[in-house]
Amino acid sequence: MSVVGQMLYAHPDDPEGVGEKVRAAVEACGLCAQVCVVCADACMREETVAELVSCARSDLDCADLCEATQRVLVRRTAEEDGFIASVLQACVRACDRCAQECEEHAEHHEHCRVCAEACRACSRACQDLLDAL
Repeated sequence: MSVVGQMLYAHPDDPEGVGEKVRAAVEACGLCAQVCVVCADACMREETVAELVSCARSDLDCADLCEATQRVLVRRTAEEDGFIASVLQACVRACDRCAQECEEHAEHHEHCRVCAEACRACSRACQDLLDAL
């Protein structure tokens, strides 16, 4: 089990009984944020950088939302499901948008292919948690 998983399971409060889905979303958000930052950086180093500016912006937007979502999800006290649902919805939307943008470049840029996969996985994990709330 990951250290994040250990910390979440060590927490005394899991009122929704969705600890595993929280862990999956937290870990997916962290991974997606890192991958998106690397993809944005790689986009800026490509010879066709002018064609990838929108992709890099989408990567960075997605990374920011994934990081914020991850931080909100690990705070387990005084939860407000409506707020958490809104954060998860925003993350799903950002991940889907980023994945779509990266998929347009995936044939020519491996970093975009990998990023699109990470974004789709994060979107699924966040949607799974959203459905469980």
